[in-house]
Amino acid sequence: MACFEHASPALKEILLRLYRGERAIDADHHLHEFGSVDYYIQSLVSDPDHTYLSISTPILSQAFLISTRLSRYTIEKVKAISAEVVEIVEPPKEGYQLTLRLNFARMPRGKESIKTITDIAAVQGVILSSQLEEMLMNVNSQDVAQGMYKPIKLVYHPREPFYIIKQPQKITAVFPMRFKEKTDVIIATTFFQELMDVANSKACAKAPHCIWSPIPPPELRGEAIEDLSTNGGFVSFDITSRHIEGKRLDKTVWNLLNFYAFVKNHVKSTRGFIQRRMRTCLKSLVEVLKKTGLQDDQQIKEVKGYKRKKLVNFTKFMILSYRSDFTSKLKRIRSRLKIHGFSRFRRKWLTFPNFSSKTKYRKMEKDISLQHN
Repeated sequence: MACFEHASPALKEILLRLYRGERAIDADHHLHEFGSVDYYIQSLVSDPDHTYLSISTPILSQAFLISTRLSRYTIEKVKAISAEVVEIVEPPKEGYQLTLRLNFARMPRGKESIKTITDIAAVQGVILSSQLEEMLMNVNSQDVAQGMYKPIKLVYHPREPFYIIKQPQKITAVFPMRFKEKTDVIIATTFFQELMDVANSKACAKAPHCIWSPIPPPELRGEAIEDLSTNGGFVSFDITSRHIEGKRLDKTVWNLLNFYAFVKNHVKSTRGFIQRRMRTCLKSLVEVLKKTGLQDDQQIKEVKGYKRKKLVNFTKFMILSYRSDFTSKLKRIRSRLKIHGFSRFRRKWLTFPNFSSKTKYRKMEKDISLQHN
């Protein structure tokens, strides 16, 4: 889900359409969303009061959560969405981790129905958030290695892993940033520097401490090289107990899961803004050039409107003098910068002297004619 809302827009639309339908229909819908998430929605005419929703979502950390099935903590979180409408089917449909039976007959009326369907459409966010919450609660001090806690690698998207390191006083989230375009790297690094300055200012004293670095932080020492090879650096957030108390826990976890999507959205919006500004400047420049072109056309028309004068007969002397003046002007234009007094200096010091030889030579033709005689 590359959106910042918990609910999936496509899933919400399908569920609302089935709920508002006047009569039951046979429906099979397959959805595939960001993060390798699959939905399967099934509605049967033979069972008009129930709609079946099956979900398949990847495990955040294969090293921490060994089983592919959902934990009891996650199932309890899903049941808490709506105890009257949502019922978990055991076993789930083949190929999926969770299957829900939705009883639309027990759905509350009015605006509460839309709220309940929105909460059901956010079930994937509930699963991911509960997994991350469970990992943070189960990490203990036995994972300490050389005075440092072992980082937990989380994979929300196959190409966008991030790390969680739990320490005694705080929890550190580290995001390796990668971009395809060089322009995106420039925009993103500028944004990270501004984010670091704002987050560490007095106005945002309650916000998590933010650090951006072009090199991996020391907490990731020993991780795989391919995971630490980036062109956008590393962004770290220090999360304290204040940020995971009560209802803030769900919000903090969801913000961590969607940080990559937020950065991509910011880079895309900034690039679009720059392109719009460039188009506006180009448009204004073209308008200026058009105005100058129209003014030149008017001047040409005015010149063409003048009456022609009679040709004047020039003498040969006048033509030659005009040519000499023109060539001298052209030479002055093409010549380099002149220095005052340099010509006098050149005549005095840079001229080659005339050598006169004392030895006189006779012409060879005369000597050759005398020898023949």
